[in-house]
Amino acid sequence: MDAEYQYRKRRVALDRHNEFRFGEGKISGAVSVALGALSLLAVFAFRYPAYLTTMELRRIYDAEFLQQILKYGMYFSLLFGLLTFVFNRHRRLGTVGIALTLMGFALGGYDIPVGAVEPVRLSLGVDWLILAFLGSAGVFMTLEKLLPKYRNQVILRSEWGVDLFYFCFNHLMISAILIYGNYHASHFHWAVSDGVQQFVQSMPLLVQVVLIVLCADFVLYWEHRLYHEVKWLWPVHAVHHSVEQMDWLAGSRGHFLQVFSERAMVMVPLYLLGADQAALDIYVTFAALQAILIHCNVKLPFGFLRHVFVTPQFHHWHHSSERPAIDTNYSAHTLLFDRLFNTCHMPADHWPANYGTTVRLPRTVWGQLVHPLRSLLAPKPGND
Repeated sequence: MDAEYQYRKRRVALDRHNEFRFGEGKISGAVSVALGALSLLAVFAFRYPAYLTTMELRRIYDAEFLQQILKYGMYFSLLFGLLTFVFNRHRRLGTVGIALTLMGFALGGYDIPVGAVEPVRLSLGVDWLILAFLGSAGVFMTLEKLLPKYRNQVILRSEWGVDLFYFCFNHLMISAILIYGNYHASHFHWAVSDGVQQFVQSMPLLVQVVLIVLCADFVLYWEHRLYHEVKWLWPVHAVHHSVEQMDWLAGSRGHFLQVFSERAMVMVPLYLLGADQAALDIYVTFAALQAILIHCNVKLPFGFLRHVFVTPQFHHWHHSSERPAIDTNYSAHTLLFDRLFNTCHMPADHWPANYGTTVRLPRTVWGQLVHPLRSLLAPKPGND
């Protein structure tokens, strides 16, 4: 059947209204607003660290060093805001950026004393959000501009604000997600084997990482497949598939029920294996970066690795609404289980022409939030 399918090239029209062009002040204004908003959030995080930062992340970073980064961020926000007045265009953006930064200075700026933080079990991950946004936008947005698959696709593409909301929500809720994930994994204490965990810990670090990747991939494959093939689960997962333009931000879109369940399920193999903390850290970093990369609007030369790991081309087909690609490519990390269970769709020379769901979902966050409930309560065909 697939051999008879006529693959088409995707056409992306250039959105000149939302396009960033040098010398017009729009880039400066957007950078000023972004840095101003992040700076204000950082000031709040430094002022109320127990409630706005995460214990897990605080163990890793140096707060005083980050205050120096904050200082430069605030001054650059002011500088880029002033540039909009030099260009005499998009001054409203510059004004907003400057105002946000001045609010940050008024609340203490980068001089707020740092010290020991009283641990709070449930907090908002403002620090996680700021660092993830800076890192993700800096790395992956740059890749999308240097090596784009669709050159005409703009940064502020349609519904980018919807996906930015999901990005912020997912990172702010990191503490709640971890608490729920650990609670869920603890129900499998009966399956913990000291012998197995000692054997895993005796392995070389790289072997532990490979084992974690494969075990996590197996769990994620079947969870993902169930979301597609169990009728009453699909409306939840359909929210993630409602994205119609793929980029680094698109992977953030997902119903909170799926976000929590996915993290909880993948915690189970990590809990049972009992691998070294270093191996877990490497896996978490690898998984986080890959999850963003595979949604990106990039065309990278992966070579033979495209036959081993999930890449943008492979995962873009998973998001396609074209007939041969529906209900395929479930894997999160490697192609192993899609190959084993005959759910792999990877035409060598083609990328999808269309993304999204075959039945279009609501385009707002609220509409997508209630979509599964409405689908469940919708009258069945033939019912009065």
